Amino acid sequence: MTQLAPDLARHPAYARVFKPGSLTLGFIAPLEAYPNTPSPTLENHADMVRQVDTAGFAALWLRDVPFYDPHFGDLGQLVDPMVYAGWIAAQTTSIAIGTAGIVLPLRDPIAVAKQATSADLLTNGRFLLGLSTGDRPSEYAAFGSDIDTRAERYRDALGVIRAATETAFPRLASKHYGVLQGNLDLLPKPVGGRLPILAIGRAGQSMDWLAENTDGWIWHMSDHRRLAGIVQTWRDAGAGMPFKPYGYGAMFDLAADPDEPMKIMGYYMRLGRNALIDLLKRQRDEGVNHIALNPKPLQRPFPDVLDELASHVLPHFPSNPVE
Repeated sequence: MTQLAPDLARHPAYARVFKPGSLTLGFIAPLEAYPNTPSPTLENHADMVRQVDTAGFAALWLRDVPFYDPHFGDLGQLVDPMVYAGWIAAQTTSIAIGTAGIVLPLRDPIAVAKQATSADLLTNGRFLLGLSTGDRPSEYAAFGSDIDTRAERYRDALGVIRAATETAFPRLASKHYGVLQGNLDLLPKPVGGRLPILAIGRAGQSMDWLAENTDGWIWHMSDHRRLAGIVQTWRDAGAGMPFKPYGYGAMFDLAADPDEPMKIMGYYMRLGRNALIDLLKRQRDEGVNHIALNPKPLQRPFPDVLDELASHVLPHFPSNPVE
């Protein structure tokens, strides 16, 4: 289908970020350049969060990285994503706040459900729950969790979250977690009746399962020459269902020269703003609905890059109006 599910079309965050035929822009926190260190400073992050919100970007995404593992070398935004989501909500008025993503097999799904619906309520529907399985074996060992069963437990935990948030006094027997016997009800319930749940990465699942059980898929930057085929595979998996958006996260370095062509620099892309605009227009036509830019590799100060993106790039890809 080419329309959002009716309940999600009324959800402020989901409707702001996702719309058929539209591409919106967001950022992956923290909002600073730190190309040579694993940890951000979080200096002036309140100002940056407010500026991104005021400028009109669609979403701000928060990662779930509980430990510093030198083999991976990146701590994300440093602080816990659910705590940070609440803090960001108090600093902003319009931007959607999403997790990209909560490492679900390492967390209790009832606790995640309670945190997510609380954030959804307190932000008046500006919260998006992105769920992943993570990719750091050392963290699974620290939690005493079996990494080999993470895909199975992801499915199980997502079912618990759906039951607890979408049904009054639910009944569900979970294999890996608890049993809901119909005598308890989790409150608050989501704004609009359903919490938007996004798959972050493949989470060890088939495309068909993701399309059937989530409300969209956020992946990583892949070969731009293959992107149209990836999006089409996703669309085929969701055939006959309400529209399921596709987006991706990408580390980037915006060159000072607006005409610098795009270069892939290992794990990130470097390009001038005109090449970025051309890339985003082409990918919008290929079916991409959202791109979350990660500023970690920036060689320029983030405030300068933010001003340039807000003035020259964002007008081509505005956030969707929320009815």
